[in-house]
Amino acid sequence: MAGEQEVSGARLFAIDGPSGSGKSTTAKLLATRLGLGYLDTGAMYRAATSEYLLRCPDGASQDEVARLVDEARLECQTSPDEPRFSINGRDVTDEIREPRISAAVSEVATNREVRRLLTAKMRDIIAAHERRIVVEGRDITTVVAPDADVRVLLIADPEARVARRAAEVAGKATDAEVTDQVLRRDRDDSTVSNFTDAAEGVVVIDSTFLSPDEVVDRIIALAD
Repeated sequence: MAGEQEVSGARLFAIDGPSGSGKSTTAKLLATRLGLGYLDTGAMYRAATSEYLLRCPDGASQDEVARLVDEARLECQTSPDEPRFSINGRDVTDEIREPRISAAVSEVATNREVRRLLTAKMRDIIAAHERRIVVEGRDITTVVAPDADVRVLLIADPEARVARRAAEVAGKATDAEVTDQVLRRDRDDSTVSNFTDAAEGVVVIDSTFLSPDEVVDRIIALAD
C-alpha cells in the first residue's frame, strides 16, 4: 500500500476498549499505515446476531444459540480498506450496523460458549495472517491474543463516546438508542470481559482529545 510504514519487530497489535472509544477507526488506520490485516471482532458477534435473529425470531436458549453459531459458516474479509462479513452465504456487512443488531448483540456476545467458539475463530484468522494483523475488540489483549506484540486499551469520556457513535449512525438511530447502544452494551458485556481496566502489560491511551492519527502515532511509537 502507498504510504506504508515499516515497524521493526511488532506484527500483531491487540486493541481493546468500550463502545465509541475509537477502536475501529484507530485499528483500520493503523493496519493501513503498516500494511497489515484488520479484524473487527465485534463485527463477528454482530454477524452471529444477524443469523440468530433470522433463524430464531422468537428467541432461543443459550445452548441453541451456541449450536447455531457453531454450525454457521462465518467468513471475514480482513482488508482495512473494505472489511466485509458474511454468514452462511449472506453478506451482512451493512446489516450488522443496523440499530436492531446493536440492540440484540449483547444477548449473543454474553453467551460464554459463543465467545469460546468465536475466540477460536479469531485465533485461526490471526494464525492465517502469520500474526501480521491488527485485531480490535473487548478481550483481545486478555483472552484472544494476550501474547500480542503491542497491547492497547483505548478509552474515552462517556460523552465523547456517545457523540462518536451518534456521528457513525447519523439518521439511523435516535439519541436514546445511541446512548443505549454505547452505555448499556458496555454494562452487559462487562459481565463476560473486562475492557475497562488494563491488564498487566497493556498500555492505556485516552483518545478523548486525540485525533485518530495521533492515537495511531502513539501505538506505532509503542511498537518502535
